[in-house]
Amino acid sequence: MADDIKAHITGTVWKIEVAAGDAVDEDDVLIILESMKMEMPIEAPFDGTITEILCAEGDAVQEGQVLARIDED
Repeated sequence: MADDIKAHITGTVWKIEVAAGDAVDEDDVLIILESMKMEMPIEAPFDGTITEILCAEGDAVQEGQVLARIDED
């Protein structure tokens, strides 16, 4: 079962560093949000595989919004 990766702030998706199917390590940067002219990285909570990306670069997102899903290895 996949775990949700959520936005921890309201902002804009500045850059997506991964794609569905990518293997990632704990603390790898997955997505970078921009809020108040600051870049805020969203990191992998554990080693796993990205199963789904639910946002696009340039999207406005709200705090708590699901941005991606990850399966634990």
